[in-house]
Amino acid sequence: MSVLIADSGSTKTDWSFLEKGAAPIHFTTKGINPYLESGDSILKMLGDELPTSIIEKAPDAISYYGAGASSKEKQALLKKLLQKHFKITDVEVQGDLLAAARALCGDDSGVVCILGTGSSACFYDGKKVKENHPSLGYLVGDEGSGNHMGKRILQYYTYSTFDEQLKMDFEMRFGNDIRAIVNKLYHEPYPNRLLASFVELLAENRGHYMVENIIEDSFNDFFQRSILKFRQSWKYPINFTGSIAFIFQDVLQSLCSQFELEVGRIEKSPISQLIEYHMAKL
Repeated sequence: MSVLIADSGSTKTDWSFLEKGAAPIHFTTKGINPYLESGDSILKMLGDELPTSIIEKAPDAISYYGAGASSKEKQALLKKLLQKHFKITDVEVQGDLLAAARALCGDDSGVVCILGTGSSACFYDGKKVKENHPSLGYLVGDEGSGNHMGKRILQYYTYSTFDEQLKMDFEMRFGNDIRAIVNKLYHEPYPNRLLASFVELLAENRGHYMVENIIEDSFNDFFQRSILKFRQSWKYPINFTGSIAFIFQDVLQSLCSQFELEVGRIEKSPISQLIEYHMAKL
């Protein structure tokens, strides 16, 4: 018995091929989000980036967890695409919140938050996602995420809010052609990834008061929009996963302390714990 598991965000997908009695095989591809790309483009990416050795191994089952995969409609689409590509029928598709919940909480209850390119949060009762707030996506939502912070960075630069140090750093990393950047945002695929890429400026300039303001303001928005809306937040640990949560975990810990919340686990990716979960089933 073998299973291929995937944990997909909008930027990257972590895959692991699991077979009883064998070491897991890990690899990474571009992210998948059915709200931002067509079925044909997803199939093309799978064909271009998945190792042929995995296709040849022909997994018996697939458990896929992904951003944009919480609705029945998108789950059905992704299931159909994966069945077509791998030529198998045993395919489970779930949203990324369940992956994070299983990885961070196991069989325990807790509040689970994803802070990566996008953001989301839920209350998990140890078996199912019981409460979650709908995400409005990168255009008007995703508070606390990489693309949310990226918008602030672009605004600070364009509106001449940055001081000379941060202005020069932005131009060194991303250039000074705002028209070209705006054109990419409005006319090229994956604008959320482009916005999230600006976060490297924050990570490399910690301690600067403008940088700290952007991080804290963005996380504050996330706490107000999501975490503080769950009545369970004062009863159970608050757990985080995602690159943004991992990089700026000190700010998350500080905010939890301010709101008298218990911090649970903070992991960059849930894939290791997901492997344990599915290996136990094998």
